[in-house]
This record gives sequence, structure tokens and C-alpha cells, in this order.
Amino acid sequence: MSIFVNKDTKLVVQGITGRDGSFHTQQMMDYGTAVVAGVTPGKGGQLFEDKVPIFNTVREAVAETGANTSVIYVPAAFATDAIMEAVDAGCKTVVCISEGVPVNDMAVTYAYVKEKGARLIGPNCPGILSPGQSKVGILPAQITAEGKVGVVSRSGTLTYEVVDQLTRNGLGQSTCIGIGGDPIVGTDFLDCLTAFESDPDTEAVVLIGEIGGDDEEKAAEYIQKKMSKPVVAFIAGRTAPPGKRMGHAGAIVSGGKGTAESKVAAFEAAGVKVADKPSDLVPLLAESYPPAKAALAR
Repeated sequence: MSIFVNKDTKLVVQGITGRDGSFHTQQMMDYGTAVVAGVTPGKGGQLFEDKVPIFNTVREAVAETGANTSVIYVPAAFATDAIMEAVDAGCKTVVCISEGVPVNDMAVTYAYVKEKGARLIGPNCPGILSPGQSKVGILPAQITAEGKVGVVSRSGTLTYEVVDQLTRNGLGQSTCIGIGGDPIVGTDFLDCLTAFESDPDTEAVVLIGEIGGDDEEKAAEYIQKKMSKPVVAFIAGRTAPPGKRMGHAGAIVSGGKGTAESKVAAFEAAGVKVADKPSDLVPLLAESYPPAKAALAR
């Protein structure tokens, strides 16, 4: 199995005719994702690559194709409207790749999505990939493999690095998800950990956090109280100076909160082993997950 996307995912791409939308739509189709529709206002009636029908609105796309999931490749200024349009049209999962979305806009949109009972992944994220089932977003499929390790991360590039290491060591993944590094994101560590804990085909989890906010501390508390599966973690930004944003909009330490030290301490107190560098994650996982130990021994 997997979390959030699978073989039943029917995808509509908002911004399908743009540079990024068209490139990544082809990548998703090549992977086998069921891309059933695209949306670009004013271009309804056309076809993408002579295969995928394009509509003027998401509502039309959902009504005609039964799409249940949307991925958004539109400029930041239009991203929150696109999210709400997808939710209003009946998409139960919305993945927003767009970066630079204003925090004030996201505060309103976050509440709207929750009220409608939908799931938002992102914004400013690489999306989600369940190996062998569905790829929604920009995660590079060639580094993934089918398996039992769940991966959740605030950092896109670190997601790629860690997934590649898992695959090279013979450890496939159930689902790889980048939740995004903005101050407000639709799906957080708690959501993903809860889903991985309930997924019978996920046996272990790798969590990649970073400085800023308190999501990692909340995750540590949940792991200690609710998780039965082994979890290992890495925290990026240990050398970041206080008060300076490092990379993501949410990666800022202020008022003594959100430091790498506080996050590492919270995980260690919860019994979660924390890697000093990403390359240590697989060996750490081997200490509590027998398949990883066996893979390293080969």
C-alpha cells in the first residue's frame, strides 16, 4: 500500500500548458500516473500530447474525467486560488508545487481546505511519489524503488539524497513525500506519521526536518506516544546563525525556538536516533530495522 496517492489516483494538472507543468506532466505520465485531465483557462478543448484533454476549469475536468487529485504548477500569485478551485471541484488531495506563496494567503487557504475536508500537500514542495503506483509532483522517479520504508521531509533536495541512499542499499520505499518548508503547509509531520503508522506496508520511517518552527518537536512527542514502527531522523541547519532565514521561508530560528539543538534533543528523548549527516541514516536505521541491517550486510 502507500499513503495519500496510489494506483486509484486520477490526476488533473493545473497549469498543464506552462513550462514546468508540461515538462512534469510528461514525466508523471511516463511513470504511469493516471493523468486524466489538464486545466489552463482559455485553452479548453485542446489536447496535451494528443492524449490528455485540457479544460478551462477544474470543475469541468472533474465532471468529465472523475479526477480525484490535483497538482498545481502555477505562479505564486495564483496558487491559493488554484488550490481553492481544486477543492471546490471535489479533489480530495491537492499537491501545490508553487513556491513563494504569501503566508497571509496560505493562512486563509489552509483553513478553507480543512473546512472542506480535503488534503493539501505543500505549497513549495516536491510532491509525493508512491513507487510502482503514482508520482504526483517533481520527485525524480529514477532514484526510487518499491519497498517498505516511508520517507517524509521538509527539504526537497535532502529527500532526493536520502531516497537515493535507501535505494542504493536495497531499501525500497512505500511513499516518499516532501511536505514543503514554508511556515504554513497543508500536511505536516504528524499527518504523515499517523498515515505511515496506519499503513500495513510501511515498516519503518525516515524523517528529515530542519530548523524553524516546532513541527519536529510535535513529531517527536507523537512518535514516543503512538508510533510502533522504527523512526530515524536528520535535522538540517545545525550551523545556521540565529535570526537568519536559511533556505526555506519557515527555516528561521527566533526567540530561542526552532533550533536544531531543541529538535535533536526532542527526538533523542523520544528514543529516535538522529543522524549527524544524511549518509548516516541508513546505518542508523539498521540498528532498529532488521531488513536494513541485512541490506548493509550484503
